[in-house]
Amino acid sequence: MTSEVVIDVQEKEISTALLEDKRLVEYQNEPKSASFSVGNIYIAKIKKLMPGLNACFVDVGYERDAFLHYLDLGSQFNSYAKYLKQVQSDRKRLYPFAKASHLPDLDKSGSVQQTLTVGQEVLVQIVKEPISTKGPRLTGELSFAGRFLVLIPFGDKVSVSSKIKSGEERARLKQLIHSVRPKNCGVIVRTVAEGKRVAELDAELKVLAKRWEDALVKVQKTQKRPQLVFEEKGRAIALIRDIFNPNFENIYVNDKDAFNEIKDYVTLIAPAKAGIVKMYTGKVPIFDNFNVTKQIKASFGKTVNYKHGSYLIIEHTEALHVVDVNSGNRARNEKGQEANALEVNLGAADELARQLRLRDMGGIIVVDFIDMNLAEDRQMLYERMCKNMQQDRARHNILPLSKFGLMQITRQRVRPAMDVNVEENCPTCFGSGKIRSSILFTERLESKIDQLVNKIGVKKFYLHVHPYVAAYINQGVFSLKRKWQLKYGWGVHIISSQKLAFLQYEFYDAQNQFIDMKEEIETK
Repeated sequence: MTSEVVIDVQEKEISTALLEDKRLVEYQNEPKSASFSVGNIYIAKIKKLMPGLNACFVDVGYERDAFLHYLDLGSQFNSYAKYLKQVQSDRKRLYPFAKASHLPDLDKSGSVQQTLTVGQEVLVQIVKEPISTKGPRLTGELSFAGRFLVLIPFGDKVSVSSKIKSGEERARLKQLIHSVRPKNCGVIVRTVAEGKRVAELDAELKVLAKRWEDALVKVQKTQKRPQLVFEEKGRAIALIRDIFNPNFENIYVNDKDAFNEIKDYVTLIAPAKAGIVKMYTGKVPIFDNFNVTKQIKASFGKTVNYKHGSYLIIEHTEALHVVDVNSGNRARNEKGQEANALEVNLGAADELARQLRLRDMGGIIVVDFIDMNLAEDRQMLYERMCKNMQQDRARHNILPLSKFGLMQITRQRVRPAMDVNVEENCPTCFGSGKIRSSILFTERLESKIDQLVNKIGVKKFYLHVHPYVAAYINQGVFSLKRKWQLKYGWGVHIISSQKLAFLQYEFYDAQNQFIDMKEEIETK
């Protein structure tokens, strides 16, 4: 299996697509103004104690206060609290972390009102994004994740991923990390560290230790609360860090700054693979070029089609996701209804596993498969679903089919499910139901071009239109495009864009910056 990452950086948003064998399996879209907050560390104040919940609310700067349960404070909370006071007591010289003292572990049967006070400052890390009406979820057990290792301040253990099966390799890694780990820190060795040399592991450990030291310096120097003291890498970097493997063939980026950032990161974690990061310079939109736009429009929405006319209906409620499997208008299997139901259900299991990753659906998922009478068929379906979900990095649990034919799945939820609206608003009537004559659309485009060239003075530009419209403009030896070029100059370029609706258009200058040429009625 080959993997590729395609990153589309636009003026206001960044979209990241992961392709496996050219098939879209993960997709993230976020505004440039929004940060990926899981992993961020704050120095913040306790705002409210909730003895009934044995928890508290912490102000970390979000619209809704973040939730911190007593058991999430971490066993080393007392050590953190004491060291935090030592750091803040001297604004000029940082108290060395290597000299920090270990206090007894936090009592698991204790209560929040005996441990914390309103207004107390704590170091906390976000483990779950704000979802729906809930604020972020916090932990007091800090960690710094790298490609091979995870550094845990005040930890005292070296743990090795259970996915590394070789006893000899586990012992080697433990011995290596014990010899290089910083004082007062624990380390978790990730699966991809298997077979790595001590130099690589030591280099990453020093980078992670430096991040922790930089966070402490921010705590020491700043008095504003809440204060972000460590920010996790952007979503694209975080995705690459978690999924990067030797099967990666290409990472395509269409923005120079993002290209340099990702190139530097890949060079740091895998110098031999630095060449796979490539700058995309084509004029066709990057997602269109790699067939991502079409897959997004086919894969999101309430109804998702898959093999031979079968389809899934995916509904999202406050409590859970509900998936219904339908055979649609597929031809009946010659072997009978039972074989037909099994074939549809197995195809649904393949598509559903992809949808869970693609939409990042979390919480409880209930799937209503087509009823099957044979126990061996139900077992085959369960095993197929388990096998498909092995590729999923999120923690999950799958139960066999119930007597009602329902499969229940729980999947780790750290951020809201990705929801892409694939329905297109009419760009010309704006919901009124009446549009200008479509035959005059190209004349309207020409008037925009005339205004752009002769009044604004932009000589070279790219007009993005729907593929059907682009085909009409480009058709013939003496095409409409050629007429425009002869009249307004050779700087007129027509680009086919799959993301645009039928009579929608966008202008971009030579530097790929958007030019707003919409009339007042079009912006209402």
